[in-house]
Amino acid sequence: MDEPETHLDGLDVPGRHARIGWKAWGSHRGLRAVLASVVGAAVATVFGVVALWPTGEGIASATASAAEIGLATERFTATVQEIRDGPCSYSSDDNPVRCRQVMVALDEGPARGSVVALPEFDLSYAISVPPVTLDQKVILGYEPSTDFYFYADTDRRTPLVWLSALFAVFVVALGRWRGAFALVGMGGTLAVLVAFLAPSVLDGNDPLLVAVVAASAIAFVSMYLAHGFNPITTVALAGTLSSLGLTLAFSWAFFELANFTGLASEEALVLPFIAGGLDVASLILGGAVIGALGALDDVAVTQAALVAELHYRNPGLRVRQLVSSGIRVGREHIASTVNTLLLAYVGAGIPLLLFFAVSNQSLAMVANSELIAVELVRTLCGSLGLVAAVPVTTILAALVTSSQDRRL
Repeated sequence: MDEPETHLDGLDVPGRHARIGWKAWGSHRGLRAVLASVVGAAVATVFGVVALWPTGEGIASATASAAEIGLATERFTATVQEIRDGPCSYSSDDNPVRCRQVMVALDEGPARGSVVALPEFDLSYAISVPPVTLDQKVILGYEPSTDFYFYADTDRRTPLVWLSALFAVFVVALGRWRGAFALVGMGGTLAVLVAFLAPSVLDGNDPLLVAVVAASAIAFVSMYLAHGFNPITTVALAGTLSSLGLTLAFSWAFFELANFTGLASEEALVLPFIAGGLDVASLILGGAVIGALGALDDVAVTQAALVAELHYRNPGLRVRQLVSSGIRVGREHIASTVNTLLLAYVGAGIPLLLFFAVSNQSLAMVANSELIAVELVRTLCGSLGLVAAVPVTTILAALVTSSQDRRL
């Protein structure tokens, strides 16, 4: 007899949902409680999004404040037309200094088509001289009050678009419709962060509350889009939300114990000037919750799919056996994911790590620095949530897959 067709994700096996159907939820009191909690979380998330939806006043006020202190300027694309190296305008016989003069043609803005000279760059400070070439696209900053243009950055949008397209092709080629829906879920995540989280915080809403609501919304949208609306995804979602709550509890407790101010970075010092009353420490804590979500749903989905596959291959396995096997595999997953979480946080701060390496301080003193300590607390609290996600999700998935058999 031919073996039933299977797919890599462990969820799309023909006849699988006949074995793991929604009717299992009605036959077990504990599963009904889980379903009720997921529905309750969905209702609370919708209510939170509606109640905290940004009005736009906060971001408008913050933008105006940023413009007043010179942080917000207009941006236009330009093309490099000419590069000349020679004596600076302030050079003298006693103090000869060489500068680079760059001429660009404006591709956008009120003076589109005009050629303007950028402020000269002192070649003595090579690190401050932009690496531009003829016909290169660059981004200019523009101050309307003084009609002043300055070099802001290289225009790298084209390679970013190509990379995004390549990524989408690979995901869809391997994941097919599931991959396409995962991309839609990624777009939904970006939409929640850009259209809801940031503007809502700037409106003066509590950053931690906004982050929790945003994380819950992201979990619902991304998981159901990527993995389908079925009982196993619901189990994974329940495990994710439960573990996220534990991560929040640990993070909040240890952020308080560590007395984090949230003002250890340059961005955190500037934010209170453009968004008055912003609780930066709460914002950093909210960021820890958002940061842990990605790893949590990965672990939860993997555990739920694993248990479903085990039950499909051997429907005779009891709940205890499914849980035992699932947790054994989960230990390996946790071992690698915890290290991944650490590397993700550390990788973003390699320059800072180098700075501390030459500071001639002990490892304990470096870890005590708020910049480093925040990342340590994020990593460890996020890892606690990951560890909790394995047994929680595995047990729920085992109950769902075996509830029809009634063998414990």
